[in-house]
Amino acid sequence: MASAARGAKRRHAISRKMLIFFSASLSCVVVLLLLSLFRFHSPKPSISVSRVFDGPPKIAFLFLVRRNLPLDFLWDAFFQNGDVSRFSIYVHSTPGFVLDESTTRSQFFYGRQISNSIQVLWGESSMIQAERLLLEAALEDPSNQRFVLLSDSCVPLYNFSYVYNYVMVSPKSFVDSFLDVKEGRYNPKMSPKIPREKWRKGSQWITVIRKHAEAIVDDDVIFSVFKKYCKRRPPIDTSKGKLNLKLQKLHNCIPDEHYVQTLLAMHGLESELERRTITYTLWNQSTTKMENKGWHPVTFGYSNAGPQRIMEIKGINHVYYETEYRIEWCRSNSTSVPCFLFARKFSQGAAMRLLSQEVVNHFEVSALLATPP
Repeated sequence: MASAARGAKRRHAISRKMLIFFSASLSCVVVLLLLSLFRFHSPKPSISVSRVFDGPPKIAFLFLVRRNLPLDFLWDAFFQNGDVSRFSIYVHSTPGFVLDESTTRSQFFYGRQISNSIQVLWGESSMIQAERLLLEAALEDPSNQRFVLLSDSCVPLYNFSYVYNYVMVSPKSFVDSFLDVKEGRYNPKMSPKIPREKWRKGSQWITVIRKHAEAIVDDDVIFSVFKKYCKRRPPIDTSKGKLNLKLQKLHNCIPDEHYVQTLLAMHGLESELERRTITYTLWNQSTTKMENKGWHPVTFGYSNAGPQRIMEIKGINHVYYETEYRIEWCRSNSTSVPCFLFARKFSQGAAMRLLSQEVVNHFEVSALLATPP
């Protein structure tokens, strides 16, 4: 009996050791599997390594231009009225183009072109790639806390101090974003990576907080889908006959009107947005070589950029979104404010008139005539 009892205890001990060994082995396998999954599927780190900075937070002004800055004289007056410790400037221009005394009137733009610019085509994914390159360059400076995207035809409607306080006081991004219910832009092939209910549309001209700028730069999933499936429809060419009619049935997707809005919706960040742009654009329905009829931005000239027009733009305090039956009352940190800080598209003549009206700073237009282009 005693011998049998000792044998049972020995078998029990062996079984217990085997169980412990098996459990430890299984734990190691699970850990190795998790490490493998993390290595291959973890998101890439943010472009910005450090968020610690000295001095006041800055607004990064990001200019997306064709070549030079035709309204640099107006922006020069705007920045002269500001504190250089509170802003930075980045310009995406034609590859190889250099901003210096021979190409710009303003010293604020000297050498501010990014070095890795690309050739940009309207209506192509290269447009949103250029935006991402600007944000990536600006994120290298941890003091940049707000990022304002501007075109070469944008003008400020207020002085620097007003713009800085307006943008900085809000903890949210200003991104025009609404449901796009019309057929023709969303390509079902985008699903499941971009589901139909997350598809958004809005203005290209965004102002974002640092967190959202990092999300845009770090993205490699949504951008790849856009490159493949969000493409501009070929222009009308009646000489192609029936083939032309077939081409006009293709999805007509303009990447820069959808990318940021859809990306932020996919990340569940819409509650962190003021869902409106702070850049005013006047749209007009007209005919172009690209299409029979469509909506296109109006260019302001000297004659229609007078004080009355500027006051009308500044007086706008809400935006109505038809697809959502939504009125967006313009607020900054819960305070009612004018909707727009900037406007486009303005010609050089219109910009000169803004200067003479002292919209951004006191300036004598006659002084501009003696300044080399």
